[in-house]
Amino acid sequence: MHALIVVAHPDPKSLSHSVAAHVADGVSLSGAGHSVEIADLAAEGFDPRFTMADLALHRREVPASADVAAEQARIDRADALVLVFPVYWWSMPGLLKGWIDRVFSNGWAYEEGPDIKPVKRLRHLRVHLVGIGGANAQTYARHGYSSAMKTQIDHGIFDYCGACVATSTLLLPSETLDAQFHLDAAVAIGRNLFDAPGGCKASEAA
Repeated sequence: MHALIVVAHPDPKSLSHSVAAHVADGVSLSGAGHSVEIADLAAEGFDPRFTMADLALHRREVPASADVAAEQARIDRADALVLVFPVYWWSMPGLLKGWIDRVFSNGWAYEEGPDIKPVKRLRHLRVHLVGIGGANAQTYARHGYSSAMKTQIDHGIFDYCGACVATSTLLLPSETLDAQFHLDAAVAIGRNLFDAPGGCKASEAA
């Protein structure tokens, strides 16, 4: 099995990068011979801007640009997709959102049109979300931020494409809790990445 870990943070020394590396370590420590690739969107210079070319792709007028096609190929090679990101304004950073905007395109992640009944095309993919936030869990619960993030990301993005969100984790609070707690949690996520499907149906996790 192969995992693609996508991290979106400009600082290579950030906790986000450390968490991504520890998830990868956990996959290796599982002892099952799984492989892993880390996609560092900031270091690789991915352009998150949705342009007229992306709009033309959405309209099915042109093929995917080279950078979008390369990212889609990365995901096609993966059995599990792990997104590691700092929480900015109770959501994901613009870099990661732009990656999704451009890469999860009509005709690849899903299919729809005036004469096309919507089709979910990523039913084979299992997704693991790892958000890293500065506020504590009580703040997320009190204001409904956790449920809002699940609605817009877990359901609004991935369910629309048919991908199953196997785990959705918030590592909190990142600024006051010892970072080792979060790194240990990241290793555990990696170790269990391809285990029991959780909320995923067997057909979707296969």
